Amino acid sequence: MTTMVDARGLSCPQPVIMALDEMKKEDNRELVVLVDTDTSKENVSRAATSQGWQVSEVSEEGGGYRITVRKG
Repeated sequence: MTTMVDARGLSCPQPVIMALDEMKKEDNRELVVLVDTDTSKENVSRAATSQGWQVSEVSEEGGGYRITVRKG
């Protein structure tokens, strides 16, 4: 199951907090996080890695970034 977190327009640490909240849910195995700044992209990626998730893809989308992370 893939969960989408739309954190565009929010400044750090809000995108990180939103992503971490979703990572804590047992049924989430894949998470897509939408952000619109380089700082948020880096911070969300770093937070995911620190929680044992793998950043599988980062792509530019609509003036921002689409970050896909997978558990394990």
